[in-house]
Amino acid sequence: MPDLDIREIHVLRGPNIWANYPILEAWVDLGSLNDASSEEIPGFNDKIKTWLPGMIEHRCSVGERGGFFQRLDRGTYPAHILEHVTIELQTMAGHPVGYGKARHTCVEGLYKVVVRYLDEVVAEECLRAGRDLLLAAYRGEDFDVAGTVARLQDVVDRNALGPSTKAMVDAAKERDIPWRRLQQGRSLIQFGFGSKQRRIWTAETDRTGAIAEYIAQNKDLTRSALVVAGVPVPEGREVSSPEDAWDAAEEFGTPVVVKPTDANHGRGVFIDLTERGQVIESYGEALKEGSGVIVEKFIPGTDHRLLVVGSKMIAASRGDPAIVVGDGEQNITGLIESQLNSDPRRGELETCPWDKIDTVKWDPVILRDLEKQGYTPISVPRDGERVMVARFANWAIDITDEVHPTVRDHVVTAAQTAGLDICGVDVVCENIGKPLEEQGGAIVEINASPGLLMHLKPAVGKVRPVGEAIVDMLFAPGDDGRIPVIGITGNRGKTTATRLLSHLLRSTGKIVSVTNSDGIQVGDRFTKTSEGDRITGQHGILLHPWTDIAICEAGAENILKEGLGFDRCLVGVVLNVGHDELGLAYIDTLEQMAKVKRCVVDVVLPTGTAVLNADDDLAADMAGHCKGGVLYFARDPENAVLAAHREKGGRAVLQRDGVVCLAVGSDERMLCALSDVAIPTTGHFEFHVENVLAVIGAAWACGLEDDVIVAGLKSFGVQ
Repeated sequence: MPDLDIREIHVLRGPNIWANYPILEAWVDLGSLNDASSEEIPGFNDKIKTWLPGMIEHRCSVGERGGFFQRLDRGTYPAHILEHVTIELQTMAGHPVGYGKARHTCVEGLYKVVVRYLDEVVAEECLRAGRDLLLAAYRGEDFDVAGTVARLQDVVDRNALGPSTKAMVDAAKERDIPWRRLQQGRSLIQFGFGSKQRRIWTAETDRTGAIAEYIAQNKDLTRSALVVAGVPVPEGREVSSPEDAWDAAEEFGTPVVVKPTDANHGRGVFIDLTERGQVIESYGEALKEGSGVIVEKFIPGTDHRLLVVGSKMIAASRGDPAIVVGDGEQNITGLIESQLNSDPRRGELETCPWDKIDTVKWDPVILRDLEKQGYTPISVPRDGERVMVARFANWAIDITDEVHPTVRDHVVTAAQTAGLDICGVDVVCENIGKPLEEQGGAIVEINASPGLLMHLKPAVGKVRPVGEAIVDMLFAPGDDGRIPVIGITGNRGKTTATRLLSHLLRSTGKIVSVTNSDGIQVGDRFTKTSEGDRITGQHGILLHPWTDIAICEAGAENILKEGLGFDRCLVGVVLNVGHDELGLAYIDTLEQMAKVKRCVVDVVLPTGTAVLNADDDLAADMAGHCKGGVLYFARDPENAVLAAHREKGGRAVLQRDGVVCLAVGSDERMLCALSDVAIPTTGHFEFHVENVLAVIGAAWACGLEDDVIVAGLKSFGVQ
């Protein structure tokens, strides 16, 4: 068996026994390193501290800066060290996390190493890289830390959420709106659950229509629509040939702009053209970037990008040209590399506000602008001479507070005319603080799925709340996108309880979706599947757009290996804690199993209710971990836990002499006889009593009236 053998990795995407956020849990066999204490291995601690000096910030159990290094010096073991190394590698890769655990199992040398993660692919790569680093340190070998971190950063770039999407996710978290990534490596996000869900893909939402996108992409159609809407736009038209392009230039008067009808990001846009040869040549270049060509009257001034979300202008950025200053020695290519591309704000990553300027495969627009100034890439400008290299290269200069109110109105009108809920509007004018009509300014383009980074990470100026604005557009104030979710767990009876509760809740007229070991059911539609009580099934019904109420069976095995499929629940039901599932994932005691079952209680909303079995001591003790209210059920009406709870005014469901009663404090009312329930509860089926009591408690917690509950209990199973 190899040392530090990673036997299994479990990605706990939902709340779990360790935490209420995503966790990576690895089962690691230490092998011959089981007794290898760090202070006993010559040079080991020095290597770890030298390779990963940032771990000085790990407080560990010591509780102070440098705490983990103190543990190293005193002596600690490989599983604990692997935990901290994995955390540190995630941080160095750009995903700072702080939570981790290392716990032994009942098997000699086998440990559970647990770390928090922001992206599961990144976390697993960091875990494996951490293992390699530790083995090198134990063997006294060298290790390429810088190269490893660079590789991990590349994994982050390929898999993690981009900054625009992350801004929206962070805004949703702030409002306690649940979210889920629908495809690994993509910025496709679901906010909310079931019938209240909304979806985004970077700067597009589920309400961003294809027709609106088509209008925005077709620049000639856009201009025609904006003219009718009374928005200032340049004169222009689509042209059919190079000669027609020159005819249009003469018609509108030079200078003109030649651009593709449907390109974006400034590709193939040639501006300030005055000569016939320039227009004809630019026609061919523009046609390479789109399906047609437009000629427009050139609007002098500065380029601005204004962001509209819903019915408001949220942010604005100015696009200054990229300029190099000659030194009499370097050519323009060299000046671009030394003065522009060396700027850390420029790069190919999405986190960089400005792009690098490609000096190998030159943009024809840049070459044309250089030519107009009398230069080529190999020209050597005089010392102090300024050369404009790229007109659209320096976005991300925030000017939101400078925008004139009438300009704000115009860009909102432009977005709404196209039908875009999120829109980037390009405005050219001399002064964004004055009305466009006074200065001959104009809206020259609108863009679907606009870039947001310039507003989130401006090179100059304030960060704007773009993510918050988009989330606020999707969800009205006070709306968290949640539907009622009921989680049911226990050693036995879960499936029966989910069936019965589903039957009762259908009386509300809402579509109830259920996932249990039978399968998945949405309304009257049933799918037999082995995934029913797994996180897959829970995700499935919360993904379904029909679901108004979700009932989720949560088995111990699935909680241990995947976590819960929901982040919060309105009602969490714990039927019982038993021996049957012991041994799963090295859970060996009833107390440990109770912690597994308690996951459902841990995530009950402050406005929700935990429904707990007072006759089961381990289940009853979970009340102290509930952030919401507690409702006990018991077969024994004299149960001490029940009595103490009722003395404090608490709610309870109990059976007294074969009659189900509902209690609030000392007040008690009869609901129905157990014999009225359409489930056998006597003899061999006596175990169904606690299922019935638990379901009644859950239905009560969901707000069902007594007569509705009784009617449902009597009609269960009747087709």
